[in-house]
Amino acid sequence: MMTDVVESSGSLARHDLTAGGDPTGAAAARTGTDDAAAAERIGEIRRRIDEIDRTLIALWQERAALSQEVGATRMASGGTRLVLSREREILERFRSELGADGTQLALLLLRAGRGPL
Repeated sequence: MMTDVVESSGSLARHDLTAGGDPTGAAAARTGTDDAAAAERIGEIRRRIDEIDRTLIALWQERAALSQEVGATRMASGGTRLVLSREREILERFRSELGADGTQLALLLLRAGRGPL
């Protein structure tokens, strides 16, 4: 029996390639459905999600670099390492827009920019 190893979301799945056995098996392993139209739509949605993830990562990195620059500039001029009122403002903005998860996200963003307290 011929098999193919397909990587899907970090895991490996084996699919039977004999007698035309792969087409829906691989799609089902990647999408969780045997329905071709649904699998195609899931693929389209996931491609868009991947684009958004790439953008979020780039923005995260840019934000962290800018925040580090603010901190370095402030400290070089004799200022404090951080400004708690600014951090509270950011935490509140994220909380009001995203709820409790927003607070957690803001905490991670702040840490990425200034380092751990």
